[in-house]
Amino acid sequence: MNDTTLRVGTLYAEPGTKARGTVPADLGTLTADIPLTLINGARPGPRVVITAGVHGGEFPPIDAAVRLADGLEPAEVHGQVIICPVANPPAVYQGRLNISPVDGVNLNRVFPGDPAGGPTERLAAWLFTHLVDGADVYIDLHCGGIDQVLRDFVGYRVTGDPGLDKATAELAGSFGIEDVILGLTPEGGNSHAAAARRGMSAVLVEVGQLGRRDEATALRRVDGLLKALRHLGVLDQDGSAPAPIREWVWSAGVTAEATGLWYPEFSFDADVIGEVAEGDVLGRIVDPADGSEHTVHAPADGRIFYGMHGLTVAPGTELAALAVPWDPDTAGRADTLRTPGVGAGSDEADPRP
Repeated sequence: MNDTTLRVGTLYAEPGTKARGTVPADLGTLTADIPLTLINGARPGPRVVITAGVHGGEFPPIDAAVRLADGLEPAEVHGQVIICPVANPPAVYQGRLNISPVDGVNLNRVFPGDPAGGPTERLAAWLFTHLVDGADVYIDLHCGGIDQVLRDFVGYRVTGDPGLDKATAELAGSFGIEDVILGLTPEGGNSHAAAARRGMSAVLVEVGQLGRRDEATALRRVDGLLKALRHLGVLDQDGSAPAPIREWVWSAGVTAEATGLWYPEFSFDADVIGEVAEGDVLGRIVDPADGSEHTVHAPADGRIFYGMHGLTVAPGTELAALAVPWDPDTAGRADTLRTPGVGAGSDEADPRP
């Protein structure tokens, strides 16, 4: 029997119970109420932390996290599950974009945070101190934001620890998502990278695009999470075999070099976003004042995994990210890859090895 109380701040769940509520996070200039569900299983097992709402405007992950919290019953759980559906309340409720309206900082670029820093850095530190640290597994849920088309994928960082990397690779392959993208170092301010540096199996799960909330996407996300929890032994196995996966590494990122209106020439349909060759035209940036055009070319071969759907862009705006199939004989050489930029787009962008 599990005999450990699960506690986050003033919220706690005894073994075999579920607790829901909010816990205040002191961010210096303000206090944010962080919603949490604690599921403390009746039987021992791993501690799994699941976050969503790190970015505003990414609604499908929030919906899926709430649905999962509603459906998990402590009697069925081995171990402990902490679900945080809105990790960044200022961005979710006020900004609805990747950066916080409080200080203009992207939370998923500053993990594990600084308890003496600005509000967003303090929030990152609070999330790590109160939720992530001490976990065995960390799953951070994202999707294409309100201005972004995106192919579903799971991402994780290679640490160089054979046992940890094997466990994380198996976790990444358990969600039923065909495409898995490897980051070749654990560096950077992304949540899953920071967790990997602390020895946890940590993955980024990107499902859905344009921030659109619909029943099919939500159910697909919940189904993937249940598959992962069965893989981890948190839920009983159902006898299903893991789905085949394809492994990729990032080959290039494309950022705007001009201010204007963005007219991509790739499809807005994530199911048909395809491969491009180096030099292919990806789109045009048009100056609305005089009609002059800046043509954007692919800097390398690769498949487009996400792209900018928004109309207005400025220098540094991330327009697209490309990945190529994983080839350990070449992809590990720094001179073979040109990494995406560090714009406010997808969560592998800081840095994308």
